[in-house]
Amino acid sequence: MDYRLIALDIDGTLTNSEKQISTPTLEALLDIQQSGSIVVIASGRPAAGVRELADELKLDKYGSYVLSYNGGLVTNWRTKETVYKQTLPQSVIPELYDFAIKNNVGIITYENDIIIAGTSINKYMQLEADITKMEIKQVDNFSEYVSFPVIKCLMSGEPELIEGLEKKLKKKYKSLLNIFRSEPFFLEIVPKNIDKAQSLLRLLSSLGLSSEQMICCGDGFNDISMIEIAGLGVAMENAQEVVKAAADFVTDSNDDNGILRVINKFMKSPL
Repeated sequence: MDYRLIALDIDGTLTNSEKQISTPTLEALLDIQQSGSIVVIASGRPAAGVRELADELKLDKYGSYVLSYNGGLVTNWRTKETVYKQTLPQSVIPELYDFAIKNNVGIITYENDIIIAGTSINKYMQLEADITKMEIKQVDNFSEYVSFPVIKCLMSGEPELIEGLEKKLKKKYKSLLNIFRSEPFFLEIVPKNIDKAQSLLRLLSSLGLSSEQMICCGDGFNDISMIEIAGLGVAMENAQEVVKAAADFVTDSNDDNGILRVINKFMKSPL
């Protein structure tokens, strides 16, 4: 199969445990872009939290793309034009805030390059700030402060608690929101019909490509949707078992150049 596009989750997939792209993987991704393939960063991170890696991959030079907020925003990294964007209904913000307070979990959203915290900053909220390299700011009244359109809210807490809250929120908002865990301790809340798969399909359509021409690589719960619709769905060796079960191919771990193996095996012509 002539794969033309590769979509990559970041944490646990593209980057290693030090949150860096290994030199061999970086060189391979630059090489396939130079040869005409498209690289898409497909992440739950906000766009601002993807910028450094996108620039390292030279997505601007080669006209590749960034899919951020788990698909709520798709950006042409060369032109910075928005390919697709969808925001949460403003009416749910106070409800989500109240829910977080009552259940003693953290809640954040994003304002430009800043993370807005509606509760005291727990270790998982701080982890999000550290990973994205964004400032985090706690506000007194989240409902009043977040008067601007937002693409995503993120709740965080101990995994056992978050798993239970996911079920409750899904039942309450099943016709309005898409709710899922990206990590055992992160509960993502985005508009209905937003996930990595749906936004990638929209991007493919705009590029005149089919899903059969796409490779998708990931390790987390929120990567399953794109892995399932890809021509080649790839799970990392370090992926959750349910992610491996959904994949066509399991590559090496993110600390063992798993993405490099995929590129060499499926995207480079044999000499």
